[in-house]
Amino acid sequence: MGLGNLFKSLLGSSANGTSGVKAADPIEYKGFTIVAEPISEGGQFRTAGKIVKAVDGETHETRFIRADNNGDFQSAVDHCHYKAKQIIDEQGDALLSREMV
Repeated sequence: MGLGNLFKSLLGSSANGTSGVKAADPIEYKGFTIVAEPISEGGQFRTAGKIVKAVDGETHETRFIRADNNGDFQSAVDHCHYKAKQIIDEQGDALLSREMV
């Protein structure tokens, strides 16, 4: 896979310019909002999403992409929720100051 294709797959772009990312309904966890955004790749779904939290009226967002692939969209959403909760439990508010990939 060429470097351009790698970035396109990580960002969810396809050859025809449409996004391979479909967001699931957000969930709340310990004051954070988790939005699962699995990336469709070759019939599978890569675990990806964002963690959002408003602090003093300012919205902070951390995006993450994992190497994990799932066979269907809902499994990828469930896995994203699991990983995001794990990140929140491990890092709490400190994760809002950096991008996770």
